[in-house]
Amino acid sequence: MSGTEAAVVCVGVVTLDALALVDRHPDADERVLAERVAITGGGPAATAAVVMARQGVRVSFVGRVGTDAEGEQAVELLAREGVDVSRVLRDPATATQSSVVLAASGTGTRCIATRAVPPLPALDGPAADLVAGADWVHTDHLGFAPVADLLERSARPGARRPALAVDAGNDVPGLDGRLGLVDLYVPTAASLTARYGATRTTSDALADCAARALAEGAGAVVATSGGEGSAAWWPGGGHAAAPAARGVEIVSTLGAGDVFHGALLAAVCRGLEWPEALRHANAAAALSCRALDGRGAVPDLAELTAFLAAAPAA
Repeated sequence: MSGTEAAVVCVGVVTLDALALVDRHPDADERVLAERVAITGGGPAATAAVVMARQGVRVSFVGRVGTDAEGEQAVELLAREGVDVSRVLRDPATATQSSVVLAASGTGTRCIATRAVPPLPALDGPAADLVAGADWVHTDHLGFAPVADLLERSARPGARRPALAVDAGNDVPGLDGRLGLVDLYVPTAASLTARYGATRTTSDALADCAARALAEGAGAVVATSGGEGSAAWWPGGGHAAAPAARGVEIVSTLGAGDVFHGALLAAVCRGLEWPEALRHANAAAALSCRALDGRGAVPDLAELTAFLAAAPAA
């Protein structure tokens, strides 16, 4: 596939998910009819990799699956998208993370049952070399610690290291005291304010919390607010915001945050300024909500560009 000059490695979770769209969540021992059913790949880092591949970024995925049917299918789904999966760890002692998701169209809510998996192991050998040679590394909550450990182990004065983007929508083990490693820190508005003890997610509270994250060493901060859009802050008082995209028929918001992260980094790799990068990421996330799963309606770059060209500017 053709791609941008930047090479990205996504490190973290890949899953195989069974999804059903129902009009309401069933009660105990109740059977309901599903409007749609899908078996699909998921996982924050893996879905971000799919988004980047569809938007022309050269991207690899590093994570762990079991030597089971779910793992084979999850990896195959990534490979079909053009994601390099040559460094995926297949561990016979670990079951592939899998989930069952019920999304209720009547309320817009969902419930998820997922198989627990242990943390990712330390990165070494070819996987470590792949990460160290990347332009950008994108991690989710389980991918951060092994990547941060690798960057700290291999740090040398004046030596090059990859830029690091972190999906901090979930609690990120090992992040405390390490924001100085993070070039692009992307929490939700709720997780950003919770980290710094703020009780509200107003624009002033978010700006204060973002300033504190920058003071800790983050290179840039982007906070996502779902249907209200996203905002970015960077050193020197820089700030930009973009509203959520409108005019999209929503089927399910499952995976929309993961899509935002992939689209945001793809926009950064293309050299877009923050206002446009946020607008691209918001639109890609909104368009992904047209499908039950988090990947089925993710736009490629041509579709995303056409959608934005037809949308009114913020």
